[in-house]
Amino acid sequence: MRRLPSSRSLLCASLLPAVLAVACEPTLAATAWVSNEKDNTLSLIDLQTLTVTDTLPVGQRPRGLLLSHDNKLLYICASDSDRVQVMDVASRTLVKELPSGKDPEQFALHPNDRWLYVSNEDDALVTVIDTVTDTVLAQVEVGIEPEGMAVSPDGKWAVNTSETTNMLHWIDTQTQTLADSTPVDQRPRFVEFSQDGKHLWASAEIGGTVTILDVASRQVLKTLNFAIKGVHPDKVQPVGVKLSADGKYAFVALGPANHVAVVDARTFEVLDYLLVGRRVWQLAFTPDQQQLLATNGVSGDVSVIDVASLKVLKSIKVGRYPWGVVVTP
Repeated sequence: MRRLPSSRSLLCASLLPAVLAVACEPTLAATAWVSNEKDNTLSLIDLQTLTVTDTLPVGQRPRGLLLSHDNKLLYICASDSDRVQVMDVASRTLVKELPSGKDPEQFALHPNDRWLYVSNEDDALVTVIDTVTDTVLAQVEVGIEPEGMAVSPDGKWAVNTSETTNMLHWIDTQTQTLADSTPVDQRPRFVEFSQDGKHLWASAEIGGTVTILDVASRQVLKTLNFAIKGVHPDKVQPVGVKLSADGKYAFVALGPANHVAVVDARTFEVLDYLLVGRRVWQLAFTPDQQQLLATNGVSGDVSVIDVASLKVLKSIKVGRYPWGVVVTP
């Protein structure tokens, strides 16, 4: 007697083509976008193969990079072009330029995904741009040689660093006016808020320190110092800072010391130093935060760090003087 297939068998058979189709679909790897200061280009790195897949021309001396919150637009500080350029990520083409003010260095995007805060190094200003209407909302006078820029997760504060005045400048985003200034060590270069918005981390390049502040009181909680065996203290020059989303680690790029410091973000204890390329500048996580990328200006490469093991996996050659880096899923 011939047995008929069970209803379960028929269901599995009907689902099999769809399952196979999904299984056969290629997995899209994340892409790292790296700004090359001396080449006026972006290098694109496939983070599955860890190879450069494309090089795109942009404005003069590209430095800071950031993404819109939906990862559809890439903002580029073309410092010597005196412009913020906007690239469509899908087509990899420049779609417009924003009136950024003179010599844009770094910038930060408000949580409303609309207000862009740009530091203008030559003019001692922070320019606030509406990225929808492409107009300047305000220009805020800050200290001499403004550089770093960050906006708090709640959107209340935009904080700028002035390299020569050695201060952090707190801009009230409701009024777009300067509300307070906090002295820090020499030549502050970068600021980063913690995920919960309670702390602000500020690197001081010449001071050789990172200052951690309580945001509510705007008071200093801790000043970190770094000491690497075999590296002269003068070479320890903190610049880029990245905090892991789980609140476990802070990573600090130490410039010509050629190391990335690993800090316990809860106890503020320095845990380790990771040897990377020459003159490490900026840092960025992959979307799953399993890897951290570090741009090395003088050696012209990007170091890939495994976050779980705190080991450097590979260096990837890019253009001349890589500076900024962001990652799209």
